[in-house]
Amino acid sequence: MKIIGSFVSPYVRKVLACLALKGIDYEIDPITPFFGDESFGRLSPLRRVPVMIDADLVLCDSSVICAYLDEAYPGHPLLPRDVKDRARARWLEEFADTRMGDVFIWGLFYQRFVHPAVWGEPGDAARVEKTLAEDAPAVLDYLETVAPAAGFLFGEIGLADIALASFLRNAAYVDYEVDPARWPRTAGFIGRVLAHDSLAQLLPFEDVQRNASIAGRRQALIDAGARLCEQSVGVRTPQRGIMKL
Repeated sequence: MKIIGSFVSPYVRKVLACLALKGIDYEIDPITPFFGDESFGRLSPLRRVPVMIDADLVLCDSSVICAYLDEAYPGHPLLPRDVKDRARARWLEEFADTRMGDVFIWGLFYQRFVHPAVWGEPGDAARVEKTLAEDAPAVLDYLETVAPAAGFLFGEIGLADIALASFLRNAAYVDYEVDPARWPRTAGFIGRVLAHDSLAQLLPFEDVQRNASIAGRRQALIDAGARLCEQSVGVRTPQRGIMKL
């Protein structure tokens, strides 16, 4: 199985963590979203990541990929057994992908990290201010009503837990942390999820890509990521990637 996408993407991170839960080996081609040549455009018409290639099957969209993994592969279930809990888990994943993506990626991570690193210009200060003052607190107020006081959302860690925590990892990369005094249940819950091995094992790969981005060396994203992947167990980069940054 091959996954095309950057380690730093919250959507790619979600898929990689679910692969780890399932115990599925994969190789990764660490392309940055929206870049890529014509072959990438044929695989991903929106030029977004992740893209999964499993034999003759090509899938885009992290939610679609995770649903396929859960249905096609045995092992750790990504969704709870109870039908109502499964519906709730799907809703929380959707909330993460849409609302948390808009707030913590486009409103914060993109403005503070991606925009300066890629374009060499400061991000939208007004949007960051609104995100910090209004949007992020509103999201965390909601999460405080659903976050468990201990453990994970539906017993064992699953897709919904990973989806919610993934966006707050990106927020932490631009110095935004959940205030444990204001949102104690959320802070504890997110900390437990990010400390789980399925996510924690990805951190060294993410650090390589972030540091390469800061240096403005797009090719270094591929080269450094490849070196780390070659040293890991069950995670490989292709010797000849099909994508170029």
